[in-house]
Amino acid sequence: MDALTALTTWISESALRENVIWALFNVPGLPPIVQSVHILAVAIVMGTIVFLNLRVVGIAVPSQVPTEMARRLLPWFFSMLPVLLVTGSVFVIARPGRYFLNPVFGIKMAALTAAIVLALGIRFGSWLDREPLGWPLKVQAVASVGLWILAMLAGRWIAYVDYLFWPEE
Repeated sequence: MDALTALTTWISESALRENVIWALFNVPGLPPIVQSVHILAVAIVMGTIVFLNLRVVGIAVPSQVPTEMARRLLPWFFSMLPVLLVTGSVFVIARPGRYFLNPVFGIKMAALTAAIVLALGIRFGSWLDREPLGWPLKVQAVASVGLWILAMLAGRWIAYVDYLFWPEE
């Protein structure tokens, strides 16, 4: 048994899953509330990091100092990551096989991990205080935007995996 199958089985048999499923079925409106909060958090994450990266590339608000923009935007970004983790985990715990055994979920998690690493590089690096911003930082910003878009699109396509990987007849 591979690790993903073992993890899926473990979560499927856990008390945590039973509690999550109970809440999803018995708390009125909980599934759309959790999904709406998740989508709003995605919007905040995408808005903040894309805006900052577009500034780094030189497309958005060139009058703003990058370090000041990062100081104002990144707290929003990093405060929404735990919200994304919690709200996304609710649905993963409820249906672990739908996610862990889904190749699109793997693409999403790989893109998301790489995108967060790049965001941490922007947060803890000292590159933003150097004008003009160098091409390595601009390449990082373009890669970051691409990875966030890929993670977001893959998140939407998780439910439609059958259309991406059509079974042969």
